Amino acid sequence: MLKAMIEDVSPQEGLARVQAGALLIDVREPNEYQEVHAEGAQLIPLSEFQQRYAELPKDQELVMICRSGMRSARAGSFLQEQGFEKVVNLAGGIMAWVNEGLPHVKGE
Repeated sequence: MLKAMIEDVSPQEGLARVQAGALLIDVREPNEYQEVHAEGAQLIPLSEFQQRYAELPKDQELVMICRSGMRSARAGSFLQEQGFEKVVNLAGGIMAWVNEGLPHVKGE
């Protein structure tokens, strides 16, 4: 069976989905998250993801984000394999999000 390809969305589309009620899930490590993260993003590091993914709601859309889009795509595909249907990947990750000037928090 072919692995489901996760849908990529632009930073603007990701923001629109979050504003419409989707959760933004950041899968980077805590030190990366502290440096800069999208406003409202929930951190579940990829290193802990298999242990913690059950914390996520299956009935709510999830927008996955990392630094550039690779790790979040892996995490999103993993979620789809676990039966999550409403999962998209933010193309370009936090770098694209910040470049677009979308709401983000920079660390101290």
